[in-house]
Amino acid sequence: MGKSLVIVESPAKAKTIGKYLGSDYVVEASIGHIMDLPKNDIGVELKKRTFEPTLIVSPGKEKVVDRLKKLASKADMVYLAPDPDREGEAIAAHLSIQLLPMMKDKSKVRRVTFNEITKKAVQAAFLHARDIDEDLVDAQQTRRVLDRLVGYQVSPLLWDKVRRGLSAGRVQTVALRLIVEREQEINDFNPVEYWTIDAQLEPTANKQSFTARFVGVNGVPARVANGKDEEGKEVFLSNALPEHEAVDEVVSELKIAKWSVRSVEKKERRSNPKAPFTTSKLQQDAAGRLGFNVRRTMGVAQRLYEGVEIGSEGTVGLITYMRTDSTRVSADAIAEAREFIGKLGAKYLPATPNEYVGKKQQVEAQGAHEAIRPTSVKYTPESIRKYLSDEQFRLYKLIWQRFVSSQMTPAVFDQTTVDIVAQAKLAYDFRVTGSVLKFEGHLKFEEEDKRARQAAKDKAAKEETSAKPVVDAGATAQAGSEDEDEAEARLPELSNGEALRLQKLDPLQKFTQPPPRFNEASLVKTLEEKGIGRPSTYASIINTIQDRDYVKKIQSKFVPTEIGTVVTKLLVKNFPYIFDTAYTATLEGELDAVEDGTERWTDLLSGFYDHFEKELNVASDKMEDVKRMEQKTNEVCDNCGSPLILKWGKFGSFYSCSNFTKVKPMTIAAGPWKKDSKAVTKKVTSAFAFPLIVKSTTEDVVEYSKEVGDAKEMASAIAEAAVQGKKVTVEPISCDFTKENFAAKPDLSAPGADEAPEEEACDNCGRTMVLRNGPWGPFMACPGYNEDPPCKTIRKLNQKVQQKPPVQLAESCPKCGKPLLLRNGQYGEFISCSGYPKCKYIKQELLDVKCPKDGGDIAVRKTKRGDLFYGCVNYPKCDFASNLKLVNQTCPKCDSAYVLEVVNDKGTYLVCPNNREALPKRRKKKGAPEEEPTTPPCTYEKKIAGPAPVPVIERPDPEKTRAVVESVA
Repeated sequence: MGKSLVIVESPAKAKTIGKYLGSDYVVEASIGHIMDLPKNDIGVELKKRTFEPTLIVSPGKEKVVDRLKKLASKADMVYLAPDPDREGEAIAAHLSIQLLPMMKDKSKVRRVTFNEITKKAVQAAFLHARDIDEDLVDAQQTRRVLDRLVGYQVSPLLWDKVRRGLSAGRVQTVALRLIVEREQEINDFNPVEYWTIDAQLEPTANKQSFTARFVGVNGVPARVANGKDEEGKEVFLSNALPEHEAVDEVVSELKIAKWSVRSVEKKERRSNPKAPFTTSKLQQDAAGRLGFNVRRTMGVAQRLYEGVEIGSEGTVGLITYMRTDSTRVSADAIAEAREFIGKLGAKYLPATPNEYVGKKQQVEAQGAHEAIRPTSVKYTPESIRKYLSDEQFRLYKLIWQRFVSSQMTPAVFDQTTVDIVAQAKLAYDFRVTGSVLKFEGHLKFEEEDKRARQAAKDKAAKEETSAKPVVDAGATAQAGSEDEDEAEARLPELSNGEALRLQKLDPLQKFTQPPPRFNEASLVKTLEEKGIGRPSTYASIINTIQDRDYVKKIQSKFVPTEIGTVVTKLLVKNFPYIFDTAYTATLEGELDAVEDGTERWTDLLSGFYDHFEKELNVASDKMEDVKRMEQKTNEVCDNCGSPLILKWGKFGSFYSCSNFTKVKPMTIAAGPWKKDSKAVTKKVTSAFAFPLIVKSTTEDVVEYSKEVGDAKEMASAIAEAAVQGKKVTVEPISCDFTKENFAAKPDLSAPGADEAPEEEACDNCGRTMVLRNGPWGPFMACPGYNEDPPCKTIRKLNQKVQQKPPVQLAESCPKCGKPLLLRNGQYGEFISCSGYPKCKYIKQELLDVKCPKDGGDIAVRKTKRGDLFYGCVNYPKCDFASNLKLVNQTCPKCDSAYVLEVVNDKGTYLVCPNNREALPKRRKKKGAPEEEPTTPPCTYEKKIAGPAPVPVIERPDPEKTRAVVESVA
């Protein structure tokens, strides 16, 4: 009897499942998708509107597919076991397409799914193997086709109108739209002033003070108008006064008022446990409580799901499948959780299991899924901590505690609300609320963690205090003030009508704040609330908009870049229907309907494409051409005083002088000028407007240059130029001044920015370097980069050494006569002409040996790694190169024109190039034929120096290096 073949996506998952199935099964991994749409074509049939995708084996997966085919042809049964979601079902369908032709009995290819990788769940799944769910496959295929249609037809528009390399995505663009529109709200926000008044009071019976907040006058709430909401309704700020004059009037009355307790209301408040995690809630909590980004959360959860080595138990899957919208939990898992909770105490166990219901559409679409939970409650976080990495432990603890607490009793708080009146001419109302935890209930684990953290803080404070030789009494008192503050926060016992004493009034001016920028957690929450995308896609959406440079992270908040803002506005303006948030959410509902089998996938695509094609045709004709944008500004050129215009370049907008021109100079030939100078002058003036520049050059070296303002001056200048140089040209005056539009770009050097580097001093002038955006991306520059005189010290972010400003040398360029400059380049210092780019002369370090191939000079050069080599200056016409230094000495044995300098651990030698035995062996290129020697062999070899001395490494003094080590740690 043969074995059965089981195919999963990842090797880690294959290892865990193989342990549970035994020797009768061979478990292999497809390593993700094996088929996809082609990259060089849209891959979707559009002429007949069938929308049939053209699937091919993914590049690089050919060997994987061939291996699976061979194994399938020998197997009794083939079980397809990718993840239990749409994407997993699509992988199973693609595997089936490839493997069915290899199977004699087509019914022997079956699909198995499990929500957790445990022995019980895996073995039960194989007892309930099924056919591939075509509805699930259709839903995933429809999403893929939708994304392909948008990406492959809108992105070329952006390439044409903005810049190459940009992309648009059906969901990614809508997510980016949320970030850009939030930034616009922040920029348009007008703060509203308001005032609050707090009163510090104490009862006459005791001296335990408390603070109450002003809430109104004579029972009428105090509030300040704060604009209108999205529906046009007025919005108010509660417990506030509008301006300083009103506050002064109230404060003056309160100082002479009689204070008393109007009413005391005590009641119990219950806090119900939260449902176990869905994917989006896990992503949000991991971001807020653990500081994990979405990608990290999903990566760690994937490893916990696929299995971790737990001592003698081997590989164990610790959590259920982590891509789910469901809050459902199996009966077995609830029973196990209740058994565990019962051991904590009967008071923590509710009479009946807690049940949670998600959104209706989620329950219908993925009701068979479970929430994210531990596969077994017996694996408590502390019991398996030693087997987990730090990030695995923290995420597993979060999931474990959330699941167990979801089946516990509510927490109970004693809440006291005290209404206070300050009676003067009017009755001024104040209120204070206090809340004390009476029974921790489902908050048990959180309270334990709080106590543990507090104990650790107290221990650290105690150790720090005991380590000091002199105890500071003030510091000791301060250390214990935390508990006192907590005690003071509790309300004293108060009764109706009890008189109070006023200790202090605290009026405080405040201003409303703009809505906060999105971080990963709040963006995921908004996407989920609006129904945009699916939680399993949020990680890829967030990664894409960052990889495309559409957003930057500053202090963990998303800030749109200039290119992100421009792309969003263009797409929203030209595709108002397709990139509408409501329509994107509607499409998600339709995809769920395809999964349920209540809507045909072709009908969905047909309806979408009708709208999309119309908008695409309009956008192709009417979309603004940002590349050719020229916008007038009030800025003035630093060089010539002309107005600056705003243009668009490869890396965003920039200011350019309006006096810049790309018009090529006109050559004035000597023959036509002598024959009819008036005709030539007319030709020039019809092409150009004065003022003009007349130049004469000899082999690209400028011999004469003069600015002229009319035809008479031009004729005189041309005559002078013809005498001094060989080539005479006339060209319009052009100013090439540009400067960056910093206002349109996020501040990358702001504290907390992802790309903000450590503080660095300029090697040239000592000032702190700043991060700037340039034509080739961000770079470090001296603050004096644009000053007069400037300090042009820069450092690219991928370089470790700063590039100092060029230094002018006394030597002149042999080609054009201009001064030579010592510059810093990517591979170190070099000397070049100051007339670059018109003069491209670079001074090279030459050897006193001629090239053996063409007789040219031999120059010292460097590879990208910084290694020296010696090559002909006539490269690429001559390809001679040597890793060994050429020495101008004739070989005494074979009369070779040069010898080579060889340095090894035995010393330095002069070796004839024909002495192949003594030269280092060169590795032959793969597939290259053996090189036949063209010269007779020679044995000349002469030692000229002994081996280089070995450098002595001194042992560092620990007392001098300890501070450095501690600072790094």
